[in-house]
Amino acid sequence: MDSLQDGAVRVEALAGLSRFRRELYECLTLRADALFELMDAVLCADGPVTSLPELSLSGVHRRGHGAMYDALAQGHINVSRLRMALAGLVLPRGADGQLSIALDVTPWPRPDAECSPQRLHCHRPCRCDGVRQTIPGWPYQVAAALGGGRSSWTGPLDAVRLGPEDDPTEVTAAQIRDLVARLERAGQWRPGDLPVLFVLDSGYDLVRLTWLLREEPVRLLGRIRADRVMRAPAGKRRGTNPGRPPRHGAEFRLADPAAHPAPVQESAGVHDRFGQVLARCWGRLHPKLDRRGSWAHHEGELPLVEGTLVHLAVEHLPGNRAPKPLWLWHSDPDATAHDVDRLWRIFLRRFDIEHTFRFFKQTLGLTRPRLRTPEQADRWVWLILAAYAQLRLARPLTEDLRRPWEKPLTPDRLTPAGSGAAIPASGGSWAPRPARRKPPTPAQAAPRAAPPPPHPATQSARNSAKRICLDAAGPSSSLKDQA
Repeated sequence: MDSLQDGAVRVEALAGLSRFRRELYECLTLRADALFELMDAVLCADGPVTSLPELSLSGVHRRGHGAMYDALAQGHINVSRLRMALAGLVLPRGADGQLSIALDVTPWPRPDAECSPQRLHCHRPCRCDGVRQTIPGWPYQVAAALGGGRSSWTGPLDAVRLGPEDDPTEVTAAQIRDLVARLERAGQWRPGDLPVLFVLDSGYDLVRLTWLLREEPVRLLGRIRADRVMRAPAGKRRGTNPGRPPRHGAEFRLADPAAHPAPVQESAGVHDRFGQVLARCWGRLHPKLDRRGSWAHHEGELPLVEGTLVHLAVEHLPGNRAPKPLWLWHSDPDATAHDVDRLWRIFLRRFDIEHTFRFFKQTLGLTRPRLRTPEQADRWVWLILAAYAQLRLARPLTEDLRRPWEKPLTPDRLTPAGSGAAIPASGGSWAPRPARRKPPTPAQAAPRAAPPPPHPATQSARNSAKRICLDAAGPSSSLKDQA
């Protein structure tokens, strides 16, 4: 019976993988065959992708290395259709069925590409001395669905490149709106379901995003600085003299634990990596906004944006490091409507996207090509996202390749690197390539182009861009190395 069930699972997985590959092929509207073979070469590489010319030597790539450069330069991908195809896949969910989606920015460093336009100064962490550093490149904001437990798998759904003239907060709000609309059209979310939870790290203007997305069926959970000051709801006006009623209540200083009122919820427990854990939350708190930054051009009176604050205190960090304060902002102001222990555990799952970024760059070669234009980079990024989606669909079809004395992992515990290592052994026959639309035409010699003008890297047009490209964690950074 188990073998029959396993066979049915494999047949269903192969059918789903074949459907996605057919739909992906239809999304490639120009240079379809060359782009598709380039993606298959990434999947069937014997090891980490180091350069594009070496991919042309793969058995599944039946063209010369010039064809792949021509495909990235002149090809076209129907990104809207591909986004819908990714949204229609089976997505990881929590135990309660709620969709949790992580948003984060990963840079494509291009420090020496002086002739490449639209570069920004992107944050590049330095693990040697902890000093913040930036590097010219293209920042990509990726959205990926998260599972309910520890895993190095995520479900990438979208990628947006931030430009020099973009307001990162406005771009993030638009990306969330579009993603929720696609999830609803794909049947992943229906009216009456739990709101989609978006989990963000420090660097995002969570208060502004809460206001911009107040009409959407979403909730935001993210890290904020440990030195901020919030306000309680306003009480009655003191004294007998008439006047304007107060808008803000007592101060809630995050850095002054002695002045904190009694929490609405409190949860204590033991974690295998952090020891004793104490989580507390307070509801109906809001910051006192000023007309500067992203609120400088707000029309009318500045709003009161309320939310829930969650404080997490741990005994120690991995590596016996000293813990630092961790404060989270949840966009639902009702602190009694959710479990505080569940909130901080969901936030820890946000760091699964870091494993995805590492796999994109170190194994699939996300930042290996030295492409000149951002449009070429966009095509390559979408090919990598489509390749990763196929690895996730092919999990039931692959087996862990181990040495004879090592115990192989089961498909449910197989990592992305393990799934990718098993594909070259199959010779690319794990899912057939869609039929060719038309025979290839011989490449024509192109006229030699004039040298492009230089494009120096610039900061974003708005000051709020620094919140995305630069790490603004400050004293709040603590648990990022747990995953």
